[in-house]
Amino acid sequence: MNENSLSQRIKQKTESLKIELLALWFAYRHPKTPWYAKVLVMLIGGYAFSPIDLIPDFIPFIGYLDDLLILPLGIYIAVRLIPKEVLDETRVKAKEWLEQKRDDPKSKAAGALIVFVWILIILVAFNYFLKAFVIGWIKSIR
Repeated sequence: MNENSLSQRIKQKTESLKIELLALWFAYRHPKTPWYAKVLVMLIGGYAFSPIDLIPDFIPFIGYLDDLLILPLGIYIAVRLIPKEVLDETRVKAKEWLEQKRDDPKSKAAGALIVFVWILIILVAFNYFLKAFVIGWIKSIR
């Protein structure tokens, strides 16, 4: 396989992924989009545009797993839940948005949700640590 064609295919896939994400973002605001699709789109779009990842990218291999698997799977499911005419309309809007080189839309609510999930994970891990080690150690001293 030609290295130039591979990099060109990756660029095309990246561009189509940007268009799909923006189209989903615009579909979220469309009145004909069902509520359950809006919930999924809010979570996907917020996670995609959030500066905080659920799994940090610095963790080898697993850090990029969410970007490579979770987002495309979520996009695939969301696209299936949104009416075709809404998707066609929002894809055109997304292409126009990218051509005008506007900034990515931001989601403070989804960013806050991701922070909340991280805090919850930390609290559960801390609670487990206390129960498993500290309380067990204190009981063994008595």
